[in-house]
Amino acid sequence: MSTDENNPSSGDSSRKRCGSALQLGPRKKAVSSNPLVLHGRHFGRTVFALCNYPALLTSGILRLEESESQDSLIEDYPADIRREHRVFMELLDSYPGLLDRLTSGEEEDVIHIGELLGKGASGARGDDTKTLKSAVLEWLVPRGQVIIPPLSRNIKSDRGFNHEATGALLCPAGLDWSDVETKEGLKSGETAVRGDQWPIFLYADHIYDPEDPWKGLLRSDILIFGFKHVFTSPSSVDKEPKATRSGNAYLHGMKSVTKGSLAYIATQARCSMSSSSVFSRTDTVTDSENFYHSILDLLEDPAESEEVGDLMIWWTRRVFPNSSSSQRSISKNSALSKIREKRAALQERAASVTN
Repeated sequence: MSTDENNPSSGDSSRKRCGSALQLGPRKKAVSSNPLVLHGRHFGRTVFALCNYPALLTSGILRLEESESQDSLIEDYPADIRREHRVFMELLDSYPGLLDRLTSGEEEDVIHIGELLGKGASGARGDDTKTLKSAVLEWLVPRGQVIIPPLSRNIKSDRGFNHEATGALLCPAGLDWSDVETKEGLKSGETAVRGDQWPIFLYADHIYDPEDPWKGLLRSDILIFGFKHVFTSPSSVDKEPKATRSGNAYLHGMKSVTKGSLAYIATQARCSMSSSSVFSRTDTVTDSENFYHSILDLLEDPAESEEVGDLMIWWTRRVFPNSSSSQRSISKNSALSKIREKRAALQERAASVTN
């Protein structure tokens, strides 16, 4: 499958013969089996999707050098630079030995490493866009129903606000798709939709409560199906949540849903239902970059940490249930619950004696 990392593409069968085996040949073109390319695929999906990796690496190294020589603090930088540095540090932490390679090499080596990471991220993004374009058609209407009129699996021009099914799901929360004037405004483009105007499909059962905008947010079935399609394998969408051995989550040791992966899937799902053919930084039709950043801004906002924490636990339990056992509630009257109750009682008694 195109979204799995265990199927590296084969080399070109019609290779040109080198002049001599004893002469150093040109630098090999990076293929998908390159460790940095593979890492870029996963990092783009789970941490930050829209990234200029050569610039990220060169700027990150400069900031590290400045902090050592000038005792400058990252907290003193603007918010966008602080986020960039967090992404840079996550990249270093996720790839052992990367910092040594960056600091010991020349500038062109740093740029080359960034290009390999970027190739992986953009390749994964393209693969997911391609497969979700077709897969999402199975999730637009309840099982057993058909989409009327039918939608093409390969051509997207009839999606977006041009079709009743996709238009209803992409309609911004707070607007009424059933209102004729609203629908016509969205279809004609007279009503412009910015990336931070989130579609109703992000909400559970596609219900938005303006009095409680967190209720059901980022908990829809379409998002769950999309996440499982990309991370635990397409065949797992209709099955019990389990990371298969061929899935991207298993291959990269992923055991929990990340904020970046949730923002990524929301953006990919939105793109798959739109009439736009690509998900990229230059997509101004659907404003994908602004949409992606707005979701990530919310998930990384310290003021929203309680709601976000509940949301991430909810997601991990549904996609990776075996890795979240420590966060599950304990069954009443079980042996474990009795042990915990007895321990709590002993600790309370000891505390009262001490006081």
